[in-house]
Amino acid sequence: MLVLCAGSRNEDKQPKLSLQRYHSDNSLSEVHESVDTSAPRKGWRRILAYMGPAYLVSVGYMDPGNWATDLQGGAKFGYQLIWVLLMSNLMALLLQSLSARLGIVRRRDLAQANREAYPPVVNFCLYLLAELAIAACDLAEVLGMALGIHLLTGLPLVWGVGITVLDTLLLLWLQNYGIRKLEAFIIALVAVIGISFLIEIFLAKPALGEVVKGFVPSFLNSDALYIAVGIIGATVMPHNLYLHSALVQTRKIKPDRDGIKRAIKYNNIDSTIALNAAFFVNAAILILAASVFFSSGHSSVARIEDAHELLKPLLGSKFAPLLFAIALIAAGQSSTITGTMAGQIVMEGYLRIRINPWLRRLITRLIAIIPAVITILIWGDDKIDALLVLSQVLLSVQLGFAMIPLIHFVSDKQTMGEFAIKPLTKIVSWLVAGILVYLNVQMVVQQSLLVFEHDGNLVWKFIIIIAAIIFSWLFLTMTFLPLIRSRHKKQSARVHGEIPSLQNLSVQPSQMIAVALDFSLKDEKIIAHAIGQGKKEASYVLLHIVESVSAKFLGEQSDDDETRIDRQRLETYSQQLQGLGYKVQVQLGYQNRVKGIVKIVKESNADMLVMGAHRHSGLKDYLFGETIEAVRHELNIPVLIVNV
Repeated sequence: MLVLCAGSRNEDKQPKLSLQRYHSDNSLSEVHESVDTSAPRKGWRRILAYMGPAYLVSVGYMDPGNWATDLQGGAKFGYQLIWVLLMSNLMALLLQSLSARLGIVRRRDLAQANREAYPPVVNFCLYLLAELAIAACDLAEVLGMALGIHLLTGLPLVWGVGITVLDTLLLLWLQNYGIRKLEAFIIALVAVIGISFLIEIFLAKPALGEVVKGFVPSFLNSDALYIAVGIIGATVMPHNLYLHSALVQTRKIKPDRDGIKRAIKYNNIDSTIALNAAFFVNAAILILAASVFFSSGHSSVARIEDAHELLKPLLGSKFAPLLFAIALIAAGQSSTITGTMAGQIVMEGYLRIRINPWLRRLITRLIAIIPAVITILIWGDDKIDALLVLSQVLLSVQLGFAMIPLIHFVSDKQTMGEFAIKPLTKIVSWLVAGILVYLNVQMVVQQSLLVFEHDGNLVWKFIIIIAAIIFSWLFLTMTFLPLIRSRHKKQSARVHGEIPSLQNLSVQPSQMIAVALDFSLKDEKIIAHAIGQGKKEASYVLLHIVESVSAKFLGEQSDDDETRIDRQRLETYSQQLQGLGYKVQVQLGYQNRVKGIVKIVKESNADMLVMGAHRHSGLKDYLFGETIEAVRHELNIPVLIVNV
């Protein structure tokens, strides 16, 4: 028996130009495997072929958001928080190596892996958090570049914010020259930042003994903890985990055991060099603030602008503030490019929607500019640095939602094979995750208690409670779902188990086939495929789910115009097929599409279901639901999916 079922909704036309469905399985498809590392090379040339992705990632570890947290940490607490920077850098090395391993072994970025592993609702929440993290990062870049332009030229801060929109043109220009040219440009900007602070440190002459003491962990009060969490959020950035897992796929590698091992090895070297360079920059900023401001009693310096103004009189050099401003602009410009790439990876990976790069850049930049402009116009320039630190705290709070799935994926022997991380690495990874989550929870609780200590603020109290419930549900689901359910074998897995012995290949022909129709022009194709499975020997049930308002409330008692038209159409199909000699009956379902299909299939004792797939992707999966996935998980019979 064949059951035909679908909803009353017709397929939307595919958007054009700015927004389109994206069906490629390749991350950053325009530069995917564009650098061939499989060609024979010797010595440094072999290593250099792999070098580059980690430098694009590293700029996120020295963006203007880091400047704000490092300056405040050094000015307020001296060298006390250097150990936090070191701990953050070690965490970053571990997590970025895991991200690179995921991309190299599975040829999947983190967003794609999440989409394949988690339910749509969880994925949509993770997508929103990833976009919020990118927006927070871009906010820091907007403010940093605007401050740099203001300090260098004297232009008002609001004008500087507006000028940052123009970097879209620079990004598009660089993309025309390929990934290697983009990497070279980023490395040049990193060199500008590094050289600038090397000169600044030489001028500052910090007390080396005090610097060494700063590497010893110490107790953090509530104020220091807030800055420390901001430093961690600015250093270990969630969108960098998405970015690195995609960038390593720009290298074409041999897909054998030796090729994968070589790629992992050289990418770990790349990450170590690049992230240690980022650590030097962050440490230089904090040490500069501690040696210049904290040691001279200017511990209240909390603004980048104040730091710039004090550098000249305190260091006695007119070049110090100039280098400071140039490095700030370079940091903002370099990190804004990689932030755009991370946004593209997240959108394509989660929603499978590709948006034109200029439009994606413009939207992201506008989202960042709006709060920056509002802050400047209402509260003035004095609140810019507080907004910078807040953006980094937001990044840190969201870190766990990128980090925990990553650890799950690289620990999975089914998909990673022999390249799954070893038990010791797994223990350290979960320990790092636990520390970061604990620090974030502690910081959020402390800040939330300040709201509950005062009478009133009912709206904010309600928002905090609702947010705590949602975040707790998402965190628990994301963390424990992979542990409590058996993983479905992913079609995209590149590492397979042992080859089974093919002994029993006989299949009983279907006697009762169920087919799902949606009353579109593609019904004929679906019916043809169904008949191709059972011929005239099988029986068929034509099924459709009525989704009118009346049907949703009255169910089988519904007798509205849509229900009558749907029943008449099924009967017309049935009469045509019966005239051709097929055994056919019809059945309408009501209310819920998934439950209706499953109910009719089971009641008709069908031993096969045929459904049409309109290839909805991305946002439509969340708006309309993934009917096929939900139905096939409820049934234990073969389900034939016909792409229409």
